[in-house]
Amino acid sequence: MKFQLRSFAQLTTAELWAIYHLRTAVFVVEQHCAYQEVDTDDQIAVHLLGLDATGKLVAYARLIPAASDHVQIGRVVVAPSARKGGLGRQLVQEAIAAIRKTWPQTRQIDIEAQAYLQEFYRSLGFQAVSDEYLDTGIPHLDMILPLNLTTN
Repeated sequence: MKFQLRSFAQLTTAELWAIYHLRTAVFVVEQHCAYQEVDTDDQIAVHLLGLDATGKLVAYARLIPAASDHVQIGRVVVAPSARKGGLGRQLVQEAIAAIRKTWPQTRQIDIEAQAYLQEFYRSLGFQAVSDEYLDTGIPHLDMILPLNLTTN
């Protein structure tokens, strides 16, 4: 698996199409959610692309600077054909490492996690900070990963 970071301006049209195709296939079609999947956060985010050996996008997350010392991880997705092999864990670990490198002043990583993934995110150090709530009809909860700046 090869990971690449791109700002919105650095994305090629082919990369942008692959991102939108994957996100729509999973979040809109597979999960049956009708919402504005493409939004203005795409323009300010740093995009983490996970490419397989053939160069196909199979994993993705967007990293959004949310405040002076917070960054949000969003749109975490693994293609159905690439699931069950630990790629989700690798993707989130790469996202955390990219945040530490790109925004070294970050004190906290925020995520709006689908509730069924709470234990997965907890295993990566995230802590739940909200009750469950519905977002596009799917139970979610807010989770945070506090960062110790001395270990960056």
